[in-house]
Amino acid sequence: MPSPLAQSSESGRPSVEDTQPAGKSGRKKTVSPIRTPKDDAQNGHRQGDDDNNEHSPLLSPGHEGDAFIGRDSGLDHQEDEFQKTKSVWYLILLTISIGGLQVAWSVELSNGSPYLLSLGLSKSLMALVWIAGPLSGTLVQPYIGMLSDNCRISWGKRKPFMIAGTLGTVASFMALAWTKEIVGGFLGLFGADPASEGVKVSIIVVAVIWVYVLDFAINTVQAAIRAFILDCAPPHQQEAANSMASRMTGVGNIIGYVAGYINLPEIVGFLGDTQFKDLCAIASVGLIITIIISIVFIRERDPRGDGPPPRDQPGVLSFFLKIFKSIKRLPPQTKKVCIVQFCAWVGFFPMLFYTSSYIGEIYVEPFLEENPNMTPEELDKLYEQATRVGTFALLIFSITSLATNLFLPFLIAPSFDTQPLPITDVAGEGPATSIKDLGERGKSWLDYLVIPGFTLRRAWMYSQILFFFSMSLTVFVRTVAAATVLIGLVGITWALTLWAPWAIISAEISKRDALLRAQKRAASPSRHDDDLPTIDGYSDEGHDVTVVEEESDKAGVILGIHNMSIAAPQIIATVGSSIIFKIFQKPRGTPGDHSIAIVLALGGITVLLSAWFIHRIEDNPPVSGDPIGDAEEGEASRPGTAHSGHQYDEPPRRSMERAQLVRNSSFGGGLEY
Repeated sequence: MPSPLAQSSESGRPSVEDTQPAGKSGRKKTVSPIRTPKDDAQNGHRQGDDDNNEHSPLLSPGHEGDAFIGRDSGLDHQEDEFQKTKSVWYLILLTISIGGLQVAWSVELSNGSPYLLSLGLSKSLMALVWIAGPLSGTLVQPYIGMLSDNCRISWGKRKPFMIAGTLGTVASFMALAWTKEIVGGFLGLFGADPASEGVKVSIIVVAVIWVYVLDFAINTVQAAIRAFILDCAPPHQQEAANSMASRMTGVGNIIGYVAGYINLPEIVGFLGDTQFKDLCAIASVGLIITIIISIVFIRERDPRGDGPPPRDQPGVLSFFLKIFKSIKRLPPQTKKVCIVQFCAWVGFFPMLFYTSSYIGEIYVEPFLEENPNMTPEELDKLYEQATRVGTFALLIFSITSLATNLFLPFLIAPSFDTQPLPITDVAGEGPATSIKDLGERGKSWLDYLVIPGFTLRRAWMYSQILFFFSMSLTVFVRTVAAATVLIGLVGITWALTLWAPWAIISAEISKRDALLRAQKRAASPSRHDDDLPTIDGYSDEGHDVTVVEEESDKAGVILGIHNMSIAAPQIIATVGSSIIFKIFQKPRGTPGDHSIAIVLALGGITVLLSAWFIHRIEDNPPVSGDPIGDAEEGEASRPGTAHSGHQYDEPPRRSMERAQLVRNSSFGGGLEY
């Protein structure tokens, strides 16, 4: 094999020549010659210019022609900051907004169905109304993801949509809660009788419209928050960030369900004279406060560094045509997760929306058998109490979910960090400059809690099987206590559902986006194709950086597609539930109505199918090389780049040590912000 060092004919300096075959372009690739300080002086180079063209992928080349943002903008330092390991307080402030959003969701989930039924809507029609949720999720979240990806406001590309969605959510909550008074008062101006059938139908129609507006607004907030978490958490802490988000969701659920269980008109009657009005007011205040905390204390990466947005941004119709094309080129792990979500959410949707009504039907049955001739007023009072009992079951469900989110991360073996980023400060213990630091410090007490082989993927799969068995038993139980236990058990499944898929997808997207930024910084006149990192699933042979970026969908779009895999099956579940209700439901106030239990049991079967697809997801997928970590460690050549022309699996021991170090810094301390 010829020596990799060859003499330059002009300066006598050594240059490194690639001995690999030429790529598709038919030309041999060479690395720029090694420049010495003497050469710099002769050619008029200043030290600052040399720094700007440093080959480290953590630094921007600052090449000419970037007219969108100057080279002195401080983006190089910003990149370093967003790769550092974050403290627990940072993760809390980052994810607290999703807890406030979950308070709003819990109000809609626990009290939305009883509220619509109290207006006179039938179960079959109510099921069709709840198409609003999956429909808005299918349409709104991908489009909001695209719009936020292309946003170039200096203070962040996700925050404007968080604020706008919050304002829409609060307005629609208030309008929905006061629909009866607003519509009745307006029609009363024209002499309409509030008790007439026309007024009742008008109230139902307006309420349904506001349900749709509410769901569209909530999905706007949710799309922005999920992308916000992905953008602001470093790639190696995506699992920790999504675990914290799951915990915040559990806290939000508990707050919402506790508020739904207690008698609010007796405590905060000034907010409204009904339970639903008070709940909507509390959810609105909670959402506003948590959104403000996140956007004030967490700084987003300046999106102007991504360059100007595309000039030919697609319209709504062309955007969704583009979305279907993007589905074909989803990252491999993300594609598998989307298949799992599609199957699972056929079963999750009925459980979330009909649990309080399911528990309530069991609660009212003995009272209806004893007194079958109740007046409408007595039935309303009985079913209001039944809704509170059903909300208590959801509270147990939320407590189980939160407990799972709090303790399960310490038992799960950290996944192999196949694309480790630079190890920075470990909270409370100073900088960790190498993997050896882990061995020198000894094992953390957290390491002894880990169950060997119990990975996040396996925990997710087992939780889906638990859901299937719990929902299968709903058709047999006839007591509130037994039904509450079943709902409480699926809180474990819900905890993993809020954690595992987002962690898997976010880690893959975040690492890929970090490598894309490294590619962009490496694309300077002094860098050649050999220096460009390879991205898992994307080859740089025959492509320049611009083409790679155009072919790689951004985080907002990918998360939008993932949400489509969650929302689309909910439409199937809604239509299926409506058909089953039409066949098996009985009039309100009639004992023996078990139609909801049948819907829950059938949904459990689809969740069992999703467990099989989880089984096919890899714990340690093959990935490309680690340009950032390797550059930090001074490696001249990297497996998985154009030098090798193939992908590889990083040595498991090194990967596990990185994962353990990140795990300890994420969960084991570092409470300073």
